Amino acid sequence: MMPGMNFAIRFLTEYHYDADVVDNLNALRVKPAGNASQRCDEFSVRLNPEVRLHRHADYFGTEVVEFEISRPHRQLSIDVRARVATRRPAEPSRAPWEALREPAYCEAGGEFLLQTDDAGGHPILREMLETTRAAATPLATLMLISELIPDGFEYRRGATYVDSTIEHLLEVGAGVCQDYVHLGLCLLRHHGIAARYVSGYLFATRSGDAHESVEVDTHAWIEALLPVLGGGEPVWVGADPTNRGLAGESHVKIGHGRHYPDVPPIKGVFRGAATAELAARVTMTRLEGVDPASIARS
Repeated sequence: MMPGMNFAIRFLTEYHYDADVVDNLNALRVKPAGNASQRCDEFSVRLNPEVRLHRHADYFGTEVVEFEISRPHRQLSIDVRARVATRRPAEPSRAPWEALREPAYCEAGGEFLLQTDDAGGHPILREMLETTRAAATPLATLMLISELIPDGFEYRRGATYVDSTIEHLLEVGAGVCQDYVHLGLCLLRHHGIAARYVSGYLFATRSGDAHESVEVDTHAWIEALLPVLGGGEPVWVGADPTNRGLAGESHVKIGHGRHYPDVPPIKGVFRGAATAELAARVTMTRLEGVDPASIARS
C-alpha cells in the first residue's frame, strides 16, 4: 500500500484599503482538487464583510468561488480552510517516444500540446532543447528537465514578477517556481509532450513530527501527459522542477491550466481611489495518518 498524508490547510488573505472601495469582485481558486491520489474532506470560505458565495467549475475543472462586496468598505478578510488526504502517485510509465504519435495521445493532450513559447530562438532555450532531446523516453525527458532548470537558474524571489515571460527568466538567470514551470512547459511542448501548469501547496519540513504546522507559500509544478506501455490511456504525471523530482504525497493540488493566468489563487477588482495593502499566509498542518486506500474508495 502506497503511503499517504493528511493535512489541515488555512489560507488567510487580508486586504486593507486607505479609502472606501465598492463593487469589490473576486474569484478564488483555492479548493483542493479531488483525483486518484488526493481527496478533499472539508472545505470552507469565510469572508469579512460577509456576502453570498457563488461556486462553479471553470473550463479546466477547477472550482471557482466568486463573490462581490458592493457596499463601501476598507478591509477584506478571506479565510479559507480545508482538510485533505493524499497518497503517493503510482510509478509512471516508461513508454517510448513512438507512443506520442498515436491519435489517442494527441486527442488526450488537446490544448496542452499547444506551445506557449515566448522566447523565440533564444540561444539558452535552443541549448536546453538540444540537451533534453537526447533523453531516452518522455519520462526521462520530464525528469531531465526537472534537474536541468534548477541547475541553470537560481531560485530568487524578486528576480521576476507575476507577468514575467520565459525570455525574462532566460535573461536574468533567476526566478521562482512559477518561472521554472513556464520554462518546463515550453520545453516539454517543444518535444511533443502535452504539459499543464499546476497550482497548489507543498508541505516542506525537515522534521518527522506526525503533527506539525508550517507556513508555506502557494506553489507551482508541472503535470506532463505520459503514454502508457501497451497502448493504455495516457496518464498525467506531476513533476516539480523547483525541488528536482516527481510530485508526491506532500503536494496538494488546487487546479491546472495552460499557464499561470488560468489558475491564479485570487483575482479581483474594485472601484475606488484607494491603494490596498495585502497580507497573505498559508499554514499547513500535518495530521495523524490516513488510510490511503480510503482515497481510492471515495
